[in-house]
Amino acid sequence: MDNNLLAAFVALTAVAVLLQAGILAAMYLAMRKSSARMEAVIAEVKTKALPAIESAQTILNDVQPKIKVIVENLQDATTMGRDQLHRVDATLNDVLDRARLQIIRGDELLSRTLDKVEHTSEVVQRTVVSPVRQVSGLMRGITAGVEFLFSHRAKNNGRSRESRAVPQDEMFI
Repeated sequence: MDNNLLAAFVALTAVAVLLQAGILAAMYLAMRKSSARMEAVIAEVKTKALPAIESAQTILNDVQPKIKVIVENLQDATTMGRDQLHRVDATLNDVLDRARLQIIRGDELLSRTLDKVEHTSEVVQRTVVSPVRQVSGLMRGITAGVEFLFSHRAKNNGRSRESRAVPQDEMFI
């Protein structure tokens, strides 16, 4: 029985080895097929992609100096723009300062002018209007006195006192 069992194990081992050999052969064939496909893909990439890559590299080499010039010009333009902006800012600040100064001067001039107009108005009131009122009052007083004298004569001449009318508010100012 030991011989039979040993033969069964040897046969089973032989079947396992043959099965492994078959699997390895199938793997070899699949790898060969896959390798052939990969070589075809690589050949296609070489024929199609490499010229495009070389063309792109040539274009990049041609464009690279131009890009450098563009970047330098952009830096110069930015620097000039910044300088101009600083100048404009300084000019605007100067204009604003001058405008503020002129507004302050105008305000002071207007204030002084209004003060002088007010002072002149007071002087005119004191020197012209008040004496004119006084002279007017004096003239009204003289007129009232003359009317009184003439009315007194008229009274003596027979005229009644009621015919003359002197309003009270005209006598005094």
